[in-house]
This record gives sequence, C-alpha cells and structure tokens, in this order.
Amino acid sequence: MNIRLLVFVLLFSCFSLPVFAKKKNTPLPDPPHAATATDNDYVAALSAADRFLQAWQTQDHEAGLVLLTDSAKHVTSEDQLEKMLSPGISTPRGYQIGRGKKLSTKRYAFPVTLYEVSGPHKPLHVRNSQIIAVHTGKDDWAVDKLP
Repeated sequence: MNIRLLVFVLLFSCFSLPVFAKKKNTPLPDPPHAATATDNDYVAALSAADRFLQAWQTQDHEAGLVLLTDSAKHVTSEDQLEKMLSPGISTPRGYQIGRGKKLSTKRYAFPVTLYEVSGPHKPLHVRNSQIIAVHTGKDDWAVDKLP
C-alpha cells in the first residue's frame, strides 16, 4: 500500500510540475512600421478617412459632404455623391481600412475595401480602392479622393 502511495505521489508531482512552473512573459513584437502610427498627422488623417467611411456606411449624406475637400466635391458630380452617400434604400454596408502611406507632408493614402449588399438575394459586392486624406487647416483633415 505504501509503495502505491509513493508511486502515485511521484507520478502526480512529475505531471503537475509543468502546471505550477512560472511562464515566461514575452512581450508582443512591434508591428511593422510602428513608428508611423505614432505620428499625430497620421492619426488625424486616419480619423478623417474613418469618419468619411462611417458616413458612407450609415448613408449619412450630410456628414460625408462635410468631410470632403472642395477639390473632391468639384471632381465628383453631385449625382455621384448622392448615389454614394445616400442610395435611397437601406443597404447593408461595411468597410476595411488598411495601413496608410504618407504621400507628402500633410497627405496620406489609405487602402480600403468596401462591402455592399445590394439586395436580399444578390451577392456581396466587394470593391478595393483608396482614400486620400489631406490637412486643410489648423487641426482639420478632409478627404481629397473618394474611394
């Protein structure tokens, strides 16, 4: 009986030792281009692009127009803006925005993927594009190129 108890205790201690061992706390590696994400201008440009895409997603025509530069409004017809920002029917929409790239001082480009379902029995429409955000004033950023 004592031998069984001794074997049991030895086996239990051998198998439970890894459970009680202290794990090494390894920090996560920095993502590529981590220094870019700490730039205040980058964050402000990303925020403007994201707010515009949220307006597109929620079909908020007024909020989307406020976030456009004058040159973006002149390049795009009013009909195209109307169709893009408020198509009339409620369509499920979503987007993904990727890591941006600095084009020049106060100008950033972000790759975007737009998802839209045009009808209940229609396939998902996926469109890859790019959105460009520019610095327009003291702390103001706006979208200069629509996706």
